[in-house]
Amino acid sequence: MKFTVRHYRRSDFRILWEIDQACFPSGLSYTPLELKTYIHRPQALTLVAEAEAPPAQAVKQDPAKQEAHGESAIAGFVVADHKGRIGHIITIDVCAEVRQRGVGSALLEAVEARLRACNCACVRLETAVDNVPALSFYKRHGYTVIRSIPRYYSNGVDALLMEKHLHSALSPDNLLR
Repeated sequence: MKFTVRHYRRSDFRILWEIDQACFPSGLSYTPLELKTYIHRPQALTLVAEAEAPPAQAVKQDPAKQEAHGESAIAGFVVADHKGRIGHIITIDVCAEVRQRGVGSALLEAVEARLRACNCACVRLETAVDNVPALSFYKRHGYTVIRSIPRYYSNGVDALLMEKHLHSALSPDNLLR
């Protein structure tokens, strides 16, 4: 599957919110106000992955509107922000129909590159202790568990705080210096 990663546009919001609703159960998914608040924070970075050949039912977009405007189907998105030298990934959401095709990895790598450019030394995120696919995904990408956060989620589930150092000795940007 071919796709591109681009910056968020205001017209994406409804689709991003629908993807978030599909990715997470009620109570863990964001309300429209919560998602808007995260996207519009002063240091927010929101990136969108668009499939060049829209996968069937990846998103609930109007195909006629999509074709008329030359738009591609949104396959996923990431929202992050940073404060000082610490980046924070708020959410990565990928449509179920396109998981395991590199969309999440591309979004993660793109947001990490932008956080590096903002001079962040590390990036952190939280994920549910029982979200095995997410834990495997983040570990594959070099994230390590720092600690657990009891009852982090509204359903009482604990979270794991994970972190990745962005300027390690082996990172590609340090090899060029």
